[in-house]
Formats: sequence, structure tokens, C-alpha cells
Amino acid sequence: MRGFPEMAERLRRSTVQVFSDARRGGGSGVAWSADGLIVTNAHVARGSEAQVELWDGRRFAGRVAARDPRRDLAALRIPAAGLEAATPGDSSALRPGELVMAIGSPLGFAGALSTGVVHSTGALPGMGRQSWIRAAVRLAPGNSGGPLANARGCVVGINTAIVNGLGAAVPANAAVEFLRRGAPPSLGVTLRPVSLGLLILEIEPDSAAAAASLRAGDVLLGSLDDLGDALDSGRDVLHIPFVRGDPARVREACVRLARRAEAA
Repeated sequence: MRGFPEMAERLRRSTVQVFSDARRGGGSGVAWSADGLIVTNAHVARGSEAQVELWDGRRFAGRVAARDPRRDLAALRIPAAGLEAATPGDSSALRPGELVMAIGSPLGFAGALSTGVVHSTGALPGMGRQSWIRAAVRLAPGNSGGPLANARGCVVGINTAIVNGLGAAVPANAAVEFLRRGAPPSLGVTLRPVSLGLLILEIEPDSAAAAASLRAGDVLLGSLDDLGDALDSGRDVLHIPFVRGDPARVREACVRLARRAEAA
């Protein structure tokens, strides 16, 4: 493809490494604007701060401006200007079979590129009603938060996970909406579907779930779709049934949700 090396180089310059602490890398990110706005995954930028390394080796202290754990998106701000900003594309126009490329830092190798084709778009079983892009691109730890770009070099997704052997990415349109409106209400938990419902794996400090005295190991009764509908209902307080230890004893958590976070 004519111009492919040049296009790939531009994408590499728009891709950053995100370090969750001083010792280990958390993943990748996308320079979204020239004035220091970085988009990555919420599971990459877990705390309030992170270190961001640009393609040229410069490193900056980043501040988390907004997080949406439900959509696995986070926005960072770094004190830098003149970044090689990516060009967002319209993810709703993607079709199966289109060529895409993923840029990231798998296993610490900065600027690694993988190509493939779009497999499907839409909701994934067990992952709520939200839309995802699935593509046959090779991802590894360190790719999370990096760009998925179309054949014109426009970013159409934020790489997030590997699901049944395929890369799963958050559509770019969802990232644009997140940056425009801020994060919707969230429990602040990491969940895994189990036979009874949703097992809490982690709880973020100072989250709605922590304030409601939920714990890691509790199982929320219901599905991801049910929980998503409740969080999007507009109610300030949710009454969520759960079990702790004894599956025959159903408890109820009274969760007070924070209002929508400010836009990044």
C-alpha cells in the first residue's frame, strides 16, 4: 500500500507509553490533541497520576482528568505542547474485512505494529450492551490503551483486551463522547461474570462501591446488562442485591452514585 510506512510512522509518533508507577509499564496511550491530552484505558491509568513517555523518549508526569471504568477509558493531561496528535476516525463506518493496524508497546517494545482485518462490531456476550470492535490483530500486554487505526491512518478504536483470540477495542466514537461529556456514573469495581451473577474482583478506593461497604469477593446478583441499565437509569441511589459467602443469604447494598464526572 502506497504511503503505508509513512502512515505507520505518524501513528507511532502519536502513540505513548503509560507507566502506572515508576517501576513498571502499564500500557499504551494515544496523543489525542497537541496540547497534552492523552487517551488510554482505565485499567492502564488506575490511579490519579501516571508517567507518560512520548515517542522521542521525553517523559512527563500525567494527571488523570477523567476515568470511565465501565467503558475502560481514561483521559490524562501532561504539561506538553506540540504533540503529534492522532486523527480520530468514524468508528461507526467500520465494516468486517477492513484493514486495520494496532500500535502499542507489547511487552515493553515501544511502537510495535500489528496488522489485520476487522472481524465484527457490536456487543460481545458477557460484556454488556456496549459496542466493541473485534479485529484479527496481534495484541499482548502493553498494547492496552493504544490506537487501532483504519487504512487511512485514522484512529477508530482504543485497544483494550483479547477476547477469544481476537483483539477487542473501544470504538473511537465512544472515546469522543467520553471526552465531550465526561464519565457516566460507576460503581468503581472490576467484575467477572460467574454462575450466580457478577463477582467483584477489585474495588477502587473512595468509589461508590467502597462507600457502600461492598468487598472483593462479593457477588452482585444479576447480569452486566442489568447493572448497566441501573447505572444509566438516572437514579442517585441504587439498591443492589448481593451475596457474601453464603449463597443462600441475599443482602442488599445501598449505593449512592456520584454525578457524571466533568469532561476532560
